[in-house]
Amino acid sequence: MVPIIGLVVLMVSVFGSYLLHGGSLAPFIHAAPLEIMCILGAGIAGMLVGNSMEIFKGAMAGMGKVFKGPAYHKADYLSTIFVVAKIMKTLKVEGAVALEAHIENPEASAIFGEYPKILHDHALLHLITDTVRLMVVSSSNLSPYAVEEVMDQSIKTHHHGALKPQTALATLAGALPALGIVSCVMGVVKTMDAIDQPPAVLGAMIGGALVGTFLGVFMAYGLVEPMASRLGQIIEEESEIFKVVKQIIIGTMHGHPMPLIIEAARVSISHHNQPSFAEVFDGMRGA
Repeated sequence: MVPIIGLVVLMVSVFGSYLLHGGSLAPFIHAAPLEIMCILGAGIAGMLVGNSMEIFKGAMAGMGKVFKGPAYHKADYLSTIFVVAKIMKTLKVEGAVALEAHIENPEASAIFGEYPKILHDHALLHLITDTVRLMVVSSSNLSPYAVEEVMDQSIKTHHHGALKPQTALATLAGALPALGIVSCVMGVVKTMDAIDQPPAVLGAMIGGALVGTFLGVFMAYGLVEPMASRLGQIIEEESEIFKVVKQIIIGTMHGHPMPLIIEAARVSISHHNQPSFAEVFDGMRGA
């Protein structure tokens, strides 16, 4: 909702002020389709040249994510705390053998089956299962610090990959003003080729060319760059759920008491998604 409000305010502020000054939208309406085709077409082509198809698709999907917001909410953080706590409790009480089936085939696991959203989030699921698998197959006691190092590297790798589409969008935003100038120059070349036309015709042609410069700057700083910035914020926020998993597993390996483990996981979450201490423990009693 907030991005939509922002877009409405953007349009009203820019074009409303122009109309209030007595301007006409006719030159924009006439020139915009071809100018946008030139600028956005060149920008998208540049993205295809400079990025893999996976990153390009991620950037396009990321623009939709700006409007949908982060994938995880309070209920998802609670579910993650519950499922990882259950797995660690099973490992501690029943041993590694009891966990093997849950880890090797999480789709058929009674523990994971209670939280279907986690099952469909492959990155989060693999962080849990791969780390616990490491603990299960280990023939000797693992150092919590060694496991923490592995988890940190896994989270870092995932986070670095998740940020690549945002970087691609930011690069596009930086290129759009220059592409707007390219479009404008092409319009000026066209105008110079028709220099023998009446002033009214030449004025319209120059105005159409300047629309290209306007659209390049407008799309860069009014649309794409804010979207890239917001996408980066969303990706940073979504990374918190991986830290929750890490806190519970490493805290359990250190032998810390459960209230301390849960609190360490809970405070890793941003305040607007952070469940209360009571919500976590009430949920764990009912789980």
